[in-house]
Amino acid sequence: MTRVAAVDCGTNSIRLLVADVDPVTGALDDLDRRMTIVRLGQGVDRTGRLAPEALERTFAACREYAEAIKAHGAERVRFVATSASRDADNRDEFVRGVLDILGVEPEVITGAQEAQFSFTGATMELTGRDDLAKPYLVVDIGGGSTEFVVGAEKVRAARSVDVGCVRMTERHLIRDGVVADPPTREQFAAVRADIEAALDLAESTVPLKEARTLVGLAGSVTTLAAIALGLETYDSAAIHHSRLAYDQVAAITERLMTATHAERAAIPAMHPGRVDVIAAGALVLLAIMDRTGAQEVVVSEHDILDGIAYQVAEDVEAGRSGG
Repeated sequence: MTRVAAVDCGTNSIRLLVADVDPVTGALDDLDRRMTIVRLGQGVDRTGRLAPEALERTFAACREYAEAIKAHGAERVRFVATSASRDADNRDEFVRGVLDILGVEPEVITGAQEAQFSFTGATMELTGRDDLAKPYLVVDIGGGSTEFVVGAEKVRAARSVDVGCVRMTERHLIRDGVVADPPTREQFAAVRADIEAALDLAESTVPLKEARTLVGLAGSVTTLAAIALGLETYDSAAIHHSRLAYDQVAAITERLMTATHAERAAIPAMHPGRVDVIAAGALVLLAIMDRTGAQEVVVSEHDILDGIAYQVAEDVEAGRSGG
C-alpha cells in the first residue's frame, strides 16, 4: 500500500483525500476525506478573473489541508485544479499561492483529463458487479462544468461542457447581486436552455444514449441522494452507491426550484455552501436523465479524487520499480 494525498480544487469546493492505495488490486483505504466550500469560481464567468476573497478562502483551506497531509505522512501529493482556474486570467496568482502553501504546483488539467480521473475513480469499484450493465455513463456535475464519460473497462469517449451549478446560478438566477428568492420559472427556463445546448455539444462527442448505467458524481448529485434518503445529517456511507429513481430526481428538483432560500437551508444534510446553487445542479441532472432516458442514477462518493489517488499510487509504484 502507498500512502498518497490528492487535492481536487473545483469551482465551488476544494477537497482532500489522504489514502492508502494498492495500485495493483485497486484497493483504497481512506484516512482523511474532507471538503470545504470556497467558491473559487465566484464571478469568473462574468469577470474572467479569480476574486481576491475567493483566492484567500481557497488558500485558507489549503493551509488546513497541508497540516492534515503532514500529520498522515503522505508519500506523494498531487493537486489538480479544474474549471474555474482553467478560465481565469490571473490563474498564475492561484498557482503561486498553492505552491507556497503545499509545496506542489497545481495542475490545471483539461476537461478530458478531468473526465478520465472521474471515470477511474467512479468505476474502479464497479468492476465485476453483474447488477450494473456496461457501458457506464459517468457524469460529474461540478460548479463550473460537467464532464460526460462513456466507457466500460476504459474510457470510450469524453466531453467537458461549461454547465455547472455555480455557473448556471450566477448566469441566470441572480438579480441585483443576489439569488432570486425564489427564482422565477423564466429564469429556470433560461438555465434549462443552456443545459440543453450543452447536452447537444456533449452528444456530438459522447454517445450518451448508448450507456446502460448512469453514474452520478459530485455535490449536487450526492445532496439529492441525501434528500431522497431522508438523512438528518450527511452520511457518506449511506449515500455511496445508493440509487435515485427518475421520479425522485424530478420531484426533488421541482421542490428545490420552488423553495425559498430559507426552505432550502432548512433541509437536513444540506451544506450551507450549496443552498443557493443546488437547484441549478439538480436541473442539470434531471436534464441529463431526460436526454438519455435513464430511469435511475447510481450515486458515487468516489470520483475525481479517487482517480487522482490511484494515478499517484501508480506513479510511485512505477518509480520504485524503475518503470
